[in-house]
Amino acid sequence: MTLRIGPLALDPPVVLAPMAGVTNPAFRQLCRQFGPALYVSEMITARAVVERNDKTMRMSARAPGEKVHSVQLYGVDPSVIHTAVRIVVDELGADHIDLNFGCPAPKVTRKGGGAALPAHPVLYRRIVGAAVAAAIRGAEQVPVTVKMRCGIDDDHETYLEAAVIAEQEGVAAIALHARTAEQRYSGTARWDHIARLKAAVRTVPVLGNGDIWEASDALAMQQATGCDGVVVGRGCLGRPWLFADLAATYTATSATAPSATAPSATAPSATAAGPVPGPMPDPGPGPVPPGWQPSLGQVAAVMVRHAGLLVDYLGPVGGARQFRKHTGWYLAGFPVGSTTRRELAGVASLAELEDRLSRLDPGLVRPPEAARWPRGHTDGPRPVALPDRWMETRHDPTPPVGAELLVSGG
Repeated sequence: MTLRIGPLALDPPVVLAPMAGVTNPAFRQLCRQFGPALYVSEMITARAVVERNDKTMRMSARAPGEKVHSVQLYGVDPSVIHTAVRIVVDELGADHIDLNFGCPAPKVTRKGGGAALPAHPVLYRRIVGAAVAAAIRGAEQVPVTVKMRCGIDDDHETYLEAAVIAEQEGVAAIALHARTAEQRYSGTARWDHIARLKAAVRTVPVLGNGDIWEASDALAMQQATGCDGVVVGRGCLGRPWLFADLAATYTATSATAPSATAPSATAPSATAAGPVPGPMPDPGPGPVPPGWQPSLGQVAAVMVRHAGLLVDYLGPVGGARQFRKHTGWYLAGFPVGSTTRRELAGVASLAELEDRLSRLDPGLVRPPEAARWPRGHTDGPRPVALPDRWMETRHDPTPPVGAELLVSGG
């Protein structure tokens, strides 16, 4: 089951959702060890790229072993987006650009960015068009995709209009997180909106995002909506082996389904994002059978590997600090006690992490339903912060003043 996004061929049709502070090079490298997908960077601020902010340029760079380099950009000014895309494509060698029109964070939406931007269709069109025009390498069009939400709230849906505009401007795919900005991460994703989007878009693939906690959810979403692929976000937090489960499940499904159109011999593929290793070490990362329920010892081994990659990327102190937020996600469902969770959430070094994990019972298991427990953001609903008179000036093409400065630096 192959999904084509421009020259890229994704088999399985799976994309890692950009998640701020999570999908850095270390996490992407870890996930690639479990299975193939298109692994997208965390959100990068276009203004900071243009300013060549040191932190941002490091965040935007190709990760070790990353054969398909995918970068998500956020911006509200067409000229800034154009320049940032040129830098990311020409200097950093990006193979795919994703544009963020789904972030519900108040510091972003109150300046007209993220999920607020599609409510201004003229400005939105200019931004998408500028990115597509800039994403050229020689004679090759580097694929540009957009990721959006259903709208501001139930009374202000924007996704169908925004999708048609994006299709007209030449994007290679459209992804929908099937919640509004007001919902944030609460409630249930509205997969029926993904089906409506698929019916409205005729020439490019549609990807669905929202409530994919297990591999079976991905198949269920595609069957329910007709979407061409899936975007996995919070479901892989503390469970990077979900990508192995997805790969195995899609392979099993393809074996019993009619053959999909084969990719061309020269097309890059999601599999090229990193080879799937051989038989899984016990414990450790690698291919796992569908529905794998790891013991605490196996999870601990993955935790140490993840923390080690973060240390390689951010240094001993920065890597340990960055890993702290992951400990609760990895340990969800294990009966280790609140004291242990608190101690692990405060580790100051890789050695301390290893020491504390070594004191736990490696044979502990968690209930299968723990895979479906929400991880990451769970807040909402919440009124959306918008610029003054934002909905009354929908056709004003002027970029909001200072919109990118609040998040400059990545």
